[in-house]
Amino acid sequence: MIDSVRPRFRIGTVVATPGALEAMERTGTAPHELIGRHGKGDWGDVCEEDSEANEIALKDGARVLSAYHLKDGTKLYVITEADRSSTCILLPEEY
Repeated sequence: MIDSVRPRFRIGTVVATPGALEAMERTGTAPHELIGRHGKGDWGDVCEEDSEANEIALKDGARVLSAYHLKDGTKLYVITEADRSSTCILLPEEY
């Protein structure tokens, strides 16, 4: 069962690219909504292999990747670095 309040891993410093910030502003999406889902283990629109890789990453310390589609269909990645020092919100083309 996923805890609905406490993050499953450390998020670190949150940053976002200009393109991601513009997309979130355009769709009225608050960054904390995406960060909250990511931290709780709701990986969004990733394939099963990436979901499984995230679960393994929580144990072995690799990077964690989530993908979410905004109201207008724009896709955003949320990536937490392996050392858990930072999490970045970005467009796929900015990866």
